Amino acid sequence: MDPVTLILILFVAALVLFATEWLPVDVTALCLLSALLVFGLITPKQAFAGFGSDTVITLASLFILTRVILRAGVIEWVGAALARRARSATIMLRAMLGTVAGVSAFTSNTATTAVFLPVVAGLARRAGMPPSRVLMPLAFASILGGTITVIGTSTNIVVSGALPAAGERGLGFFELAWVGVPTALVGLLYLFFIAPRLLPARDGAMEASLRAYLADLTVAPGSPLAGHTLAETGLGRDHGLTVVAVRRGETTTYAPGAAFRLHEGDTLAVEGPTERILAGKSTLGVVSRSELKLQPTPEDGDVRLVEAVVMPGSPLLGRTLKEVRFRERYGASVLALHRRQRDIERLGRLRIQVGDVLLVQGGSARLDSLGDHLVVMGDVTEHQRDLRRAPVALLLFAGAVVLGGLGVVPLAVAVLIAVALSLALRLISPEEAYGAVEWPVIVLVACMLAFGGAFESSGAAKVLTGTLSGVLEPLGPYGLLGALFVVTVALTQPMSNQAAALVMLPLAIGTAKALGYDPRPFVIGITVAASNSFITPLEPSCMLVYGPGRYTFLDFVRVGAGLTLVTFVVAMLVIPRVWPF
Repeated sequence: MDPVTLILILFVAALVLFATEWLPVDVTALCLLSALLVFGLITPKQAFAGFGSDTVITLASLFILTRVILRAGVIEWVGAALARRARSATIMLRAMLGTVAGVSAFTSNTATTAVFLPVVAGLARRAGMPPSRVLMPLAFASILGGTITVIGTSTNIVVSGALPAAGERGLGFFELAWVGVPTALVGLLYLFFIAPRLLPARDGAMEASLRAYLADLTVAPGSPLAGHTLAETGLGRDHGLTVVAVRRGETTTYAPGAAFRLHEGDTLAVEGPTERILAGKSTLGVVSRSELKLQPTPEDGDVRLVEAVVMPGSPLLGRTLKEVRFRERYGASVLALHRRQRDIERLGRLRIQVGDVLLVQGGSARLDSLGDHLVVMGDVTEHQRDLRRAPVALLLFAGAVVLGGLGVVPLAVAVLIAVALSLALRLISPEEAYGAVEWPVIVLVACMLAFGGAFESSGAAKVLTGTLSGVLEPLGPYGLLGALFVVTVALTQPMSNQAAALVMLPLAIGTAKALGYDPRPFVIGITVAASNSFITPLEPSCMLVYGPGRYTFLDFVRVGAGLTLVTFVVAMLVIPRVWPF
C-alpha cells in the first residue's frame, strides 16, 4: 500500500476515534504515532521531535504558571475586590463577566471559571437571581476571553506551534486580538441581554454539594472587617461564610445579628466550604490561632493541608481539641471541622465525634503518621492561597508575558524561566508543578505535530487538499472561510478543541494555497472556531457549571447556538478586513 493511501486511512481512523472517544484522545494520538512508526512513515527522530518542541514546552510551562497564580490567590483577590465594591448586583455581575473574559485572555479559562464560580454565585444570590441565570454566562465569558491572546487557550498555542511546520509563521502574541476583542465584546452583550432570557430559572445545587466546615478565625490587626458590621462585611453574601458565633474576650455571642460590629481580636466561628474558608483567610485579614502557633520543623517536610475523618476507637472521641492537646500530640493544627449534624458551637468547644472530618495542616511526615484512628481522606493543599506571594507570582507571570509578547525572548524561553524562578522561590513545589501539567494535552499535541509532518511530507495533504479545492472553489474565499469555520465548530463538539484544530489546519492551508489564497485568514478562522465551543457542555469550563447550575444538555444547545452564530458573524466580518484573502 502506498504511503499516501496509508496516511489517509490512518487520518480517517483517528478522526473517528477522536469523535467517538472510544479511546481517550491522548491514547488515540499515541496509537496513531505508533502506527506511523510501525509502517515506517516517519523516523523515530521525527516521531519524538514533538515532545521537545517549543509548543510543548510553552504549554507545560503555562499550566504551571497558572497554578502559581492560583496558589497565590491573585484571581480570587480580583474577584473579592470587585464584589466588595458592588453597588448594584446586576451591574456588578456584568462587570464580573467582563473581568472574567479579560483574565482568561492570559490564564486557563477552566481555572478562571473555577475561581470566579463561587464569587459570581454569591452575587447572583445578592441580586435575587437563580444561579442558572449567571453560571453558564460565566463559563462562556471565560471561553470568549481565550481568543484574545496566543496564550488564552492551549488551542491557540497548539495552532501557533504547528504553523512553522506548514511553512507559515506562528501567531503573534496579540495577533488574535483583532478578532478576539470584537468577538468578546459582542459576545458579552449577548450574554448580558439575550442569554438571561433563554436560560432557565433553577435553584443551584452548588451549596448542597460542598462540605460545610466550622472554623475559628480571629480578626487580625489591619483587617478590612474591623469596625464594620456583619452586614457591611458581606461575609455571607459575598464570601459564602456564615458567622455562627463571635467571641470577644470572655464573652461569646451566638448567632450575631446583621448589625453586630466586629473589632480587632474578635474570634469568629464561621461555617462554609473548604474553599471559602481558605479564601477568606487570604483576603479578609483573619487568622487561625492554632495555625500561627504551629512551628513545623525541617524534618516534618512540606506543609500540607488534608481532610481526615475520625474513626471509631480514636483517642479524640468525646474530648475537645484543646483537651487532647492536638497540636502538641500530632505536630499539626486543625483549621476547621465538618459534622453531618450541625452544632451551633465554637470549634474550640466542640467535642469530637465519630465521623467528624477535620481540616488538618502540618508537615508531610506528621500527617503521614496521624494513625489508624484518624484516616486521611484527601489532600487539599492546592486550595490554599497565600496573598503574601501574590506580588512575586504576578510579577513573574507578567514579566514572562511582556518579554514573550514583545519578542525580547521566545515565549517558550520566557515562560520556562518564570517556572524555574517560581520553583526556586518556592511559590510552588516540584510535585505540585508536575501535577499542574495536563499531560493528556501534552501527549496529544506532541503526537499530532508528528502526524502533521508525516501528513505533509508523504503527499497526503496535497492529494486531499487538491480534492477539496475542486469542490470548494465555487464558494469563493468567503464561502471557503465560512465552510471551514462551520466544520471546525462541528468537530469541536465531539472531540477536543486541540485535536479539531490540528485536523483542520493542514487542510485549510493546503486548500487555500491550491486556490491561490493567502492561508492566514483561514488559519485565524479555524483558531477562533476551535477555541469557541459553546453548543455542548463538553468544554471543561462548561462542565464546571453544568452541575451547580442544574443545566440540561439542551440548555447549552439553546444558548450556545446563538453565541456561536454571533461569533461566526463577527469572524466573517472582521477576519477578511484584517487578513485579506
